[in-house]
Amino acid sequence: NPERKKLKLKEVHLTKLLSTKARGTKIAGNDITLFSLSQVAVHSFVENLFRSIWGMPHSRAPQTVKYFFDFLDTQADIIKITDPDVLHIWKTNSLPLRFWVNILKNPQFVFDMEKTPQLDSCLTVIAQAFMDSFSLSETQLGKHAPTNKLLYAKDIPKFKQEVKDYYKQIRDQSPITESEFKEFLQEESKKHENEFNESAALRELYKFIQRYFTEIKDKLDQNGAPSELTEQLHHVKNLFDGLKSCPWN
Repeated sequence: NPERKKLKLKEVHLTKLLSTKARGTKIAGNDITLFSLSQVAVHSFVENLFRSIWGMPHSRAPQTVKYFFDFLDTQADIIKITDPDVLHIWKTNSLPLRFWVNILKNPQFVFDMEKTPQLDSCLTVIAQAFMDSFSLSETQLGKHAPTNKLLYAKDIPKFKQEVKDYYKQIRDQSPITESEFKEFLQEESKKHENEFNESAALRELYKFIQRYFTEIKDKLDQNGAPSELTEQLHHVKNLFDGLKSCPWN
């Protein structure tokens, strides 16, 4: 395979890994070599994966991402936050770390597959590299640094710059109006209208209403909500309570 001939072992990893402990156990030289070779073998796939997440097809971010990031920018302006690092952290915590890391570490959430312990260990290394790419802190790696940080140490500075460029491109992109975003949501809803399980969604809403009914009602009263809205809340709860008491449910 000509592609495999292009793979070159990065010696910088080997010299550091030789004195690194994994889970409190010294790694054997052969294991280190295999570990590093595995990293090199999948490196291009990992790069493609990361860039598909923070990439900008046609120089435009997805409308949902643009709209949400603009919302965060607006909130920062309202409360007079001028430190760009704060916005970087907001955006990182809201999308890459809350959503993408969960998918990277748990592909079984998306695909019909089994996540073996071996695969879980590999995905943990990749997810750590992804998280480090969004971090603002500069990690000083020594000989006792964890293996999962050493494997992608040379690539992280490049990834960090790509992430900063990604956030900047989104901010510089022309804003999306309320009407445009509403139209987009309606179109997306129509695409999946036959896939949505309304019964399951209603059951989850009922669980929430049942648990926080008093708090929701008090909040509606405090905010001066129309009495019809409170009546509807009571009506919905009573309907679900009635269904729950039926012997066939």
